[in-house]
Amino acid sequence: MTGNFMTPDPYGAKIETLNFPNERYEQRFSVHFDYPVYFTRDIFHPENDLLETVLVRRDELRQHRVKVFVDSGIVTSNKYYPQKVRAYFESRADRVKLEGEIEIVPGGARAKSDWQLARHVMGILAESHLCRQSYVLAVGGGSVLDMVGLAASLVHRGVRLIRVPSTILAQNDAGVGVKNGIDDHGMKNFAGTFSPPFAVLNDFGLLRTLPDKHWIGGIAEAFKVAIIKDSELFDFLFRNAEKLSLRDDAAIETTIKRCAILHMDHIKNSGDPFEFGSARPLDFGHWSAHRLEMLSEHRISHGEAVAMGIALDTCYAHSMSFLSKRERDDVIDALERTGLPVWSDVLTSKTSDGNLEILKGLDDFQEHLGGVLNVTLPTAIGHKTEVHEMEIPIIHEVIDYLEQRSAH
Repeated sequence: MTGNFMTPDPYGAKIETLNFPNERYEQRFSVHFDYPVYFTRDIFHPENDLLETVLVRRDELRQHRVKVFVDSGIVTSNKYYPQKVRAYFESRADRVKLEGEIEIVPGGARAKSDWQLARHVMGILAESHLCRQSYVLAVGGGSVLDMVGLAASLVHRGVRLIRVPSTILAQNDAGVGVKNGIDDHGMKNFAGTFSPPFAVLNDFGLLRTLPDKHWIGGIAEAFKVAIIKDSELFDFLFRNAEKLSLRDDAAIETTIKRCAILHMDHIKNSGDPFEFGSARPLDFGHWSAHRLEMLSEHRISHGEAVAMGIALDTCYAHSMSFLSKRERDDVIDALERTGLPVWSDVLTSKTSDGNLEILKGLDDFQEHLGGVLNVTLPTAIGHKTEVHEMEIPIIHEVIDYLEQRSAH
């Protein structure tokens, strides 16, 4: 017999048989994920029941075990924070159990680039004998959430993770998404997993002691999503740039909420929450930002690098006639009035053969995307397009423009 034919299966399925002895049974299923994101203040206050409510939301009839990891930066600012956490759990010991000691872990670049630290966290989870229904509660900046989240996603193929982001960047971006990861082999997020959290608790009280550098830096992610998705949010950022730079509570809380919701809506509605495709709209400005971080050995923070990346790609979009001069200038002006940098000498760093170091970011970005370059560029404030190549001479021109602007 020639051609394709179908053979019966005892379970009622149809198995396609080809001329060659190859058989295929199509396997397809979907997995439902849900996780709430809360906006609150002082989650470990004795009278705030939110955390307890989150921990017992799937099973109110038993005591739940929780292992807590806290960013060392928080403890530096508030040495009594671990006692506050412990007191909260002790007051609710009948429903939630704090497992062992509260673990203090380094944040920032150390957390993001140290495999041994991730393995150390995994070892602590092993010694705590947590099961898949136990909880890992991570309190900290995006680097700590990424590193602890990676470790939690690997232990038992996934222990429930609750994130408590402590920085603006983590509350409006990194902490509300579905990714975990660390840098390795000279590349940003080389090792990582897609593993949605059990819940996210954005605690505005944690922002009180945030250093100005990280306060300002976190706002870059709001500009990123506003420029390509939400003109009303950009208008808000433009009008409130000085308030944001001066740490106005109302302005920053509005910014965080709107930015976080835009990120979550993208994850929900994009049709590609685990990024199987090659388009990454929420990585606008990031091809150069990731490279800037690595070239500066993390002296340039992620938020600062994103601001420079936004400036570079916004100017590039103008040079390609996607954006008007007024729109370009509004973006750069708003970034600068917020206190975000749009220039660093690192942008002009060159390789031994005279090429710009920053251009390797395009190669790294293309590899990360799966071999096809997709760079998101704004076509108007609140609108975007994808391009599959970048004109190197125009990148040079844009860098020259930003350098001259900075000089003046």
